[in-house]
Amino acid sequence: MKMAETEEVFEGKRRAGIQSVEIGFGVLKALVSLRGAAPLSAIVAKCGLSPSQTHRYLASMIAAGMVRQEASGAYDLDSGSLQLGLAALARMDIFRDADDAIARFVSETGRTVLLAALGPAGPTIIRWHAGFPPLVTSLTVGSVLPLLRSATGRVFLAHMPEKQLADLIVNEVASSAGLTAVSVPELRAKALEDGYAIVDGTLLPGLRAFAFPILDIQGHPALVATMLSSEAFNRAADDADIDALKAVCASIGT
Repeated sequence: MKMAETEEVFEGKRRAGIQSVEIGFGVLKALVSLRGAAPLSAIVAKCGLSPSQTHRYLASMIAAGMVRQEASGAYDLDSGSLQLGLAALARMDIFRDADDAIARFVSETGRTVLLAALGPAGPTIIRWHAGFPPLVTSLTVGSVLPLLRSATGRVFLAHMPEKQLADLIVNEVASSAGLTAVSVPELRAKALEDGYAIVDGTLLPGLRAFAFPILDIQGHPALVATMLSSEAFNRAADDADIDALKAVCASIGT
């Protein structure tokens, strides 16, 4: 084989390899956009590949720890995807600054604080700073919080463009008793006026949550810091710690 022909074959294989990576990420993005565990047919409809092609890519991503298959046969993101996202976030200056500042706040107050970012499925916990005594809850890193019923979600609701959140709002209103589209502007206005959001037993019984935005230079919440409290903490002490956390969040990135 001539040198030019060899180079042409190599270049063709190189392009094919790159295309395979691109297609694989397309399948992964399709799964992300479905905002939860999804059957193969739903992923196929989103990514536009044949069922057999989609299945092969998913099998490879399962082997890599990026996707898992549940007992029902549905596919969902696995820990590898979360680790990749967290690694990317850790390279952001505002995330490092927030992580350090919140760690100091937790050490000084004993309060438990979570950091959340807005992911495709909604507000997602990306860091958990456990206080003392520790809170026992089903929430953990990777948990997705409701947009309208959590303090964290209401802060994102207040500061993000409505169009960006439209699908999340529609889905949550449709699936939540007692919520209507009329409630959304009221929740947004309240969080904007107060500068933070509070829920008391709305998401989990006995759990109080106080959420504050950590804004980027465009005034959008890059992150939200949420202080969690239970009956182990005196309610009379909440106000002082709320003011302290508000000051911490306002100082980040400035």
